[in-house]
Amino acid sequence: MVFGQLSNRESLRDVVLATQAHASKAFHLGFGKYATRSNLSKANANRDYRIFEEFAYRVVDEARRCRAEDIFKLGGKVYAFDSTTIELCLETFKWAIFRKNQKKGGIKVHTLYDLETQIPTFFHITEARVHDMNAMDVIPYEENAFYIFDRGYNDFQRLHNIESVGAYFVVRGKKANDFKPMKWTRRFPAGSGILSDCVGYMNGQQTREKYPDKIRRIIYWDQEENRKFIFFTNALDISPMQVAELYHQRWNIELFFKWLKQHLKIKKFWGTTENAVRIQIYSAIIAYCMMAIVQKKMGIKRSIYEMLQIASISLTDTTPLQELFGVPNNNIVKEQNSFDELSLF
Repeated sequence: MVFGQLSNRESLRDVVLATQAHASKAFHLGFGKYATRSNLSKANANRDYRIFEEFAYRVVDEARRCRAEDIFKLGGKVYAFDSTTIELCLETFKWAIFRKNQKKGGIKVHTLYDLETQIPTFFHITEARVHDMNAMDVIPYEENAFYIFDRGYNDFQRLHNIESVGAYFVVRGKKANDFKPMKWTRRFPAGSGILSDCVGYMNGQQTREKYPDKIRRIIYWDQEENRKFIFFTNALDISPMQVAELYHQRWNIELFFKWLKQHLKIKKFWGTTENAVRIQIYSAIIAYCMMAIVQKKMGIKRSIYEMLQIASISLTDTTPLQELFGVPNNNIVKEQNSFDELSLF
């Protein structure tokens, strides 16, 4: 399955054809004598996806170790959490219910994304009808870490759970969120965009019960988008500009989702069972992290997108990696330039 991701195959039939083209190397590649479409299809349906899941997390851990950075200088990791929906045909994927009355199927991949290493660190795959806020219950929270959420995660009971484990959150608020300010910050740097920064308590009857502790509200004007943003956070000691910047960097998880769908195979699936779909998603994550590890450890100057394109036609070669990926030719116009490589700055 990872071979199919790295070689940019469109279907199981394509994977089989690619392996047959390298039949003389099949044994050394671990395929055995040969691979057939029926054998791959059966394995996709019956081989426990948790094998791929466990290996994916091992590769993720290695990628995070070798790409570790301390960009934000906040004394803890910085994560963005969001989900991406992959639509499926309900008639074919009967288990993946999205909108039954519209005969639509789909899945959601809820992802915790490390903004400093640019590596996804946690995945929770559900039916698309599962609300995003429910996935907050399974996030493996870390003490002193920062978690950035969009306004779809305005659940103050779950946000208080983050407070209780000694972690921090930044969530985009809503105009309807009742808030009672108690202490204001009066002065802000010119051009910072900060309109208001105050500490207080949630003032709604239900929200006060769900979040009884102090909370901070920041109102920020984004000049580029010409719009106002409201942020809530339990980080009381960092500057309001840092809070706004943390939320701004949340956009990197959106770019990651778009990049993954464009350059790896997670929109057209090679099997119809839930097990097969999960295997393919984990295989895509493994492929991405493998390229990220090679890029960092070997100091490759190419983007991960370029590395994938080169790897897709060189998987069975014995060329040294430094020679294979080499120094990029700057005269070549990059395809999909905006999303070739995710970058914080």
